[in-house]
Amino acid sequence: MAPRRKLIVASNRAPVSYRLSDEGQRVTRRGGGGLVTALRSLVSHHDVTWIASAMTEEDRAVAAEAGGGAVEETARDGSSYRLRFVTSDPAAYDWYYNVVSNPTLWFIQHYLWDLAYEPAFDQGLHHAWEEGYVRVNREFAAAILAELEREPEATVFLHDYHLYLVPYFVRLEAPDALLAHFVHIPWPQQDLWRVLPESIRRAVHEGLLGNDIVSFHARRWSRNFVRSCADFVGVEVDDEEGSLVYGDRRILVRTHPISIDPAEFDELAVSEQVCAAEAEIVARRPERMILRVDRTDLSKNIVRGFRAFDAYLVAHPEMHGRVGMLAMLDPSRQDIPDYAEYLAAIQRGARSVNERFQSEGWIPIELHIQDDFQRSVAAYKQFDVLLVNAIFDGLNLVAKEAPLVNERDGVLILSENAGVHEELGQWALTVNPFDVAAQADAIHEALEMPAAERRRRIEAIRAHVREHDLTAWIGAQLDDLDRWAARATVRS
Repeated sequence: MAPRRKLIVASNRAPVSYRLSDEGQRVTRRGGGGLVTALRSLVSHHDVTWIASAMTEEDRAVAAEAGGGAVEETARDGSSYRLRFVTSDPAAYDWYYNVVSNPTLWFIQHYLWDLAYEPAFDQGLHHAWEEGYVRVNREFAAAILAELEREPEATVFLHDYHLYLVPYFVRLEAPDALLAHFVHIPWPQQDLWRVLPESIRRAVHEGLLGNDIVSFHARRWSRNFVRSCADFVGVEVDDEEGSLVYGDRRILVRTHPISIDPAEFDELAVSEQVCAAEAEIVARRPERMILRVDRTDLSKNIVRGFRAFDAYLVAHPEMHGRVGMLAMLDPSRQDIPDYAEYLAAIQRGARSVNERFQSEGWIPIELHIQDDFQRSVAAYKQFDVLLVNAIFDGLNLVAKEAPLVNERDGVLILSENAGVHEELGQWALTVNPFDVAAQADAIHEALEMPAAERRRRIEAIRAHVREHDLTAWIGAQLDDLDRWAARATVRS
């Protein structure tokens, strides 16, 4: 059995949050999101202290009762871990999250700005950066440093774009700490970083270079990171080792595409809730079903997907009444105006297609806007075509989850700009996410693909996902940490 490690995990979202029930009792709610799910096995197998933002008033109460320290929590499998909340000033957290992290960094890293019109950064961004993003990142660093004082040998495992400055602040006070950072979203080409004010983009890069290891889901994101560090900070690049030299330190840059737990989806697929939802889908599904499961994020390209389906229906009137699109969308970040407007655009797009083509007993697009994971898994089992046409995506787990449990030899249509395309592209129908006509053609090709070819492709995807699962993803990163720590020991 592998030795238990002492790990400090830091992310914006915690694996659990607290609230008061109607009876006034404190209750817990398991944290959502793919990151929390992906890191669950760390808690099961290692000594983990998890540092995250306090999201609710009861989170703050828990933190206050602990005197700002950690509390003991229990994971679903019964294993225990320590949870420490960062309790930021609400205004600072709003600037950090709703002004800088989302949408500024998110928009830049997903190529979402319409540069002829936006952004136009005023003093508000600079204020939000200093009084929000920098401030909250310092608070995370202070919490990590307190935990390192308690466990000096612990490895710090940071996650995502909310915490880019934390490694720099930790490194100043703990120069020998072992720090790794996983960036779960795309890293764009260096020219796009020039949209940000020079001081901010330099701080982002210098922040990440405080780590020993920086990892991404796709090689293209890793390459872009290396190039932008060379451009903006002047690092030396060691292509043979895949590392950067910055001052007297060397930073390893790695690629590890995240995955899923196949056993979890095998169990979910036959669960009572999923089977009941599947029966409802089967009862009213058309002969052929196109599926998309997404958050209502601008990066997911939902509106263009509807336009592609519209173009397909125009070109193939013989399929009217026989094919439909099921869109299961989780509402995302509705307190940010751009996201609220995009949700409205999604609804208008679906209504436009339906008003144009629907006939008695047939509605071309069935739109569901709610967070219902069991129903999504039920839909996974029933699709004939899965449409994943993201503008840009760090990876995209739907492209791995859905084929694993699908029972109709469904075909994956996959954006070339999704990080997962590096893994699954050879078995998918590749599309340019901006080419609506090509997406319409891909829908037709997928629906007309011979059964044997459909089966060959989806079986290859399943085999790949089962071999390269979540355990392998975690293991590869821990192996990196071991090798890098051993290398540092030899140097010293």
